[in-house]
Amino acid sequence: MDVWVDGKRALDNFKPGTLAGPLNVPDGDHKIAITGANATSAAHPVIGPVTVDLEAGEDYTAVAHLSANGKPTATLFTNDTSPSPDGKGKLTVRHVAAAPAVDVLAGKTAVIKGLTNPHQKTLTLKAGTVSASVAAAGTTAPLIGPAKVKVAEGKNTIVYAWGSLSAKNLKVAVQVVDSSSRGDD
Repeated sequence: MDVWVDGKRALDNFKPGTLAGPLNVPDGDHKIAITGANATSAAHPVIGPVTVDLEAGEDYTAVAHLSANGKPTATLFTNDTSPSPDGKGKLTVRHVAAAPAVDVLAGKTAVIKGLTNPHQKTLTLKAGTVSASVAAAGTTAPLIGPAKVKVAEGKNTIVYAWGSLSAKNLKVAVQVVDSSSRGDD
């Protein structure tokens, strides 16, 4: 697919499950549209156009995904870049899959319960590698994983559960953003 920002192609032949950027855009309103690959304009989008209002100094991720019932949609997330305590990092899980509510498990224990599309939950954890899986809410049978996820000190590791449960193609994508002070000391 192609991603258009304010009528200009920002990403060409963008593939599902991949991440790109950052794209530097000024604060204010911007119109985002997603078309099939090689479209000549944003006139006939598959998703959008949607208008997003971006604030200066914030860190955002725009995600094209399926709604819980499998319809193409997009969600704008604000990335948590607040500082973590020494020796810790953040783990954010974002549910953007065509699937019902899920639990995120560490071993067989649900550390995030009932996460629904298009929501997120952030945990602050000791830096290191964690083993996590995603299961239907209230169960422990993994739909995704278990997978090893590195939580880096001073970073926010963002894990996206995406794809479709009915198509049996659920996957994860990982993004890492810096967590740094914005002068609120």
